[in-house]
Amino acid sequence: MEYISPEKIKYFNESSQIVEKENFSLVELQIVPQHGNIHVTAVIASKNPEKDIGVADCSKVHRSLQAELISLLEYPEDKVFMEVCSPGLERNIKNAWEFTVFTGRKVRVWDKTVSDWVGGTLLNSDTSQVTLGLQDGTEKSVLFENIAKAKFIHL
Repeated sequence: MEYISPEKIKYFNESSQIVEKENFSLVELQIVPQHGNIHVTAVIASKNPEKDIGVADCSKVHRSLQAELISLLEYPEDKVFMEVCSPGLERNIKNAWEFTVFTGRKVRVWDKTVSDWVGGTLLNSDTSQVTLGLQDGTEKSVLFENIAKAKFIHL
């Protein structure tokens, strides 16, 4: 799994600041030009791992973020189409950086060194590895280079 710093994603920092003001975290930002329009998808997460994201939360962030992005993109309002959504119950973690946002949540990673899923509570992560708290009370760290895929554990 690759670790891509959000600073490398255009407009991520500016958008993240807006989302943070609404007390959420920006997980993913996609800005795609298409047929003269701009399609924006923003995935937000609650800062509290026990709290889910609802429609009202997405709507609140949408209102705040849309105005900022229209200004940054320098496109007319009627040419910018935006969707704000939650990560979902069974999100596939696409970028190893996302582990920093999901601390405290239950995740599982496919560890290539054991050819099996390792699941637990996400305790912490850095630029090279993730540490999970296992059910038996132990901790297991897995290097990102050894993770084939990762996702939330949905119970």
